[in-house]
Amino acid sequence: MEREWPATGQTPETHRQITAESPSETAPIRDGVVPFGRGAQQLPTVQPNPESSTLDPKIAERLNWNQDGLVPAIVQEQGTGEVLMLAWMNAEALHRTLTTGRATYWSRSRREYWVKGQTSGHHQHVRSVRLDCDGDTLLVTVDQVGAACHTGAHNCFFTTLES
Repeated sequence: MEREWPATGQTPETHRQITAESPSETAPIRDGVVPFGRGAQQLPTVQPNPESSTLDPKIAERLNWNQDGLVPAIVQEQGTGEVLMLAWMNAEALHRTLTTGRATYWSRSRREYWVKGQTSGHHQHVRSVRLDCDGDTLLVTVDQVGAACHTGAHNCFFTTLES
């Protein structure tokens, strides 16, 4: 029996998404990995309404958004597997990430989009975006340039808790 995607009941071959190469082309999602191509272009810097999104509905329906319309995004360095940080994405931030190849997040405190590295120069070049088995968390694999943490540390997980 062919494996089904839990969120939609579709098989990997039937579940398709829009690639960054062209909004009219589709490519299969395999093993929870959303592929995107090299021809991605930067989206306009206009601040869209967080309630509206141009994210492919086939991708959006697979995600279990929290009550604020967000999902946590765990960011991992591709080369080392090191966990770098956790941030939040709404549908538009995920769309921008998939189409530009640059990690874009939703700031809960500032209530605005931010592209990692836009002010610091510490960019995250996205290599893949994976969805967990429950559809409520993303794993964003990146090539990190510079520090991932706003403190200047390479990752945000430098404090060890002890009893």
